[in-house]
Amino acid sequence: QVQLVESGGGLVQPGGSLRLSCAATGRTFSSYAMGWFRQAPGKEREFVAAINWSGGSTYYRGSVKGRFTISRDNAKNTVTLQMNSLKPEDTAIYSCAARLSTGILIIPQVYTYWGQGTQVTVSS
Repeated sequence: QVQLVESGGGLVQPGGSLRLSCAATGRTFSSYAMGWFRQAPGKEREFVAAINWSGGSTYYRGSVKGRFTISRDNAKNTVTLQMNSLKPEDTAIYSCAARLSTGILIIPQVYTYWGQGTQVTVSS
């Protein structure tokens, strides 16, 4: 069983930065593939970024590549999403997810555990 708690969301102006964190319980965090997803009002949940168990492999959706960075610290049971050059279209609820896997997972349906989400609003 894994519990995930996100933090770090908020209101930021276009061009600004936010750092989201996802804290996980459990002693086998390093065995889990992790991902970040987002859902804007009236839209379906979409993939943002994913990282494999070791942190050696990452993958991003095209619209955030070069602006967002996903990383993990297995000693601290955390995964982080650094978001730079934020745009109004990045506004959404951001959630982290986990699945026992050695791969990179980009489809939300394959994830087993989800956090409650944190609101990110990009507006002037």
